[in-house]
Amino acid sequence: MLKEMESIAWVPLAPAIPGLSFRNFRGEEDCAVILAILQDITRADGLRRTDTLEQVRHTYTHLTHCDPAQDLLFAEIYGQPVGYCRVEWRIEQPDTLILWSIGFLCEQWRRKGLGRAMLDWAERRLRVVTAGQLHAQCLFELFAEDKEIGKHALAQAAGYHVERQFYTMVRPDLENIPDLPLPEGVELRPVTPADYRKVWDAMQEAFRDHWGYCEPEEKDYQAWLEDPQFQTDLWQVAWQGDEVVGMVLGYIDEEANRQFGQRRGWTEEISVRRPWRGRGVARALIASCLRALKRRGMSEAALGVDTQNLSGALRLYEQMGYRPISCNTTYRKTA
Repeated sequence: MLKEMESIAWVPLAPAIPGLSFRNFRGEEDCAVILAILQDITRADGLRRTDTLEQVRHTYTHLTHCDPAQDLLFAEIYGQPVGYCRVEWRIEQPDTLILWSIGFLCEQWRRKGLGRAMLDWAERRLRVVTAGQLHAQCLFELFAEDKEIGKHALAQAAGYHVERQFYTMVRPDLENIPDLPLPEGVELRPVTPADYRKVWDAMQEAFRDHWGYCEPEEKDYQAWLEDPQFQTDLWQVAWQGDEVVGMVLGYIDEEANRQFGQRRGWTEEISVRRPWRGRGVARALIASCLRALKRRGMSEAALGVDTQNLSGALRLYEQMGYRPISCNTTYRKTA
C-alpha cells in the first residue's frame, strides 16, 4: 500500500482509480510494453499505424534531450500497463524552446482523468528538465492524428491551440507519370555510403528555412543512418558536380503494405537547396521516384506535407497527382 501511495503522489492530478500506480522506464524490456499499448490504441482509434518492436527499439536507442529513466511515465492498474507518456525538448530556430510530449492510453481507461493527469505530469517534468534555459519563446507542444478524438479534446481542454496541420497525401496510381527532365548540368547518380553525409547536410540546409526546423545533433545523423526505412536504392538524389542539388528519399514500408493489403511506396524528404529552386528539380525528382516505386511493384505513392508550407509544396504535390487522405494537427500553448 505504501508503494502505491508513493507512486500516486508522484503524479499530482492522479484520479482515484483502484490499483492505479505510476512508474518510469525499466529498460529494453519495456519496448514490448510500449508496442502493446500502441497496438491497443491503433485498434481502438482505427489508426493506420504499423509499429514494430524494431521501430520502438530504434526510437528508444536514439532519443535526443530525453532520459527515459526519468522522462517516461507508465500508468498501471494492479501492475498491468495501461498507458504511457514521454517528454523531450528541442530548440526551434531561431530561438524558441519547444517542450514536447506524447502520450497514449488504452481504450478502457480513457475518460477517467488519467490522460489529464499524465499531461499535467509531462508539463511539470518539462519545466524541471529545462529550468534555467533562457530563450525568446517557450511553448508546450503535442500532436494528434485526425482520428484521435480524445487527444484533440484533451489538448483543447488543457488550453492548447491549433498551431499547424499536416496532410498525408496519396497518389492513387502510378500511371501517366510525367517525363520531366532535370536542368542542364544536373544529373541523377546512385548514392554510395561515401555520399551519406553530403546528402544529410544538403537536406538540413534545404529544410533550414521551413517551419519547425531544429538544428540536428550528431546523434540525429546516426539515428537517420540506422532508420529501418533507410533504403538508398529508392533514393533520387540530383547532383551538379560534387554538389547535392536536391533529393526525394523514397522507401517502402513492407509491414504496412502487408497489414493493409496495399502496394504503397513513399516519396519523402522532398527538398531542393535554395540556389536551384524554381527550376523544376523537385518535380523531376518526384517523377523519377514514382517510376522507381513502380519498378518495385508499387501501385500508389504517399507523402506528408505541412499544409502551410511557404514554398508551395502542397500545390506542387497536387499537380503531381497526390490527394489528401488525412489531416493531423500540432497543438501548442505558451509554457
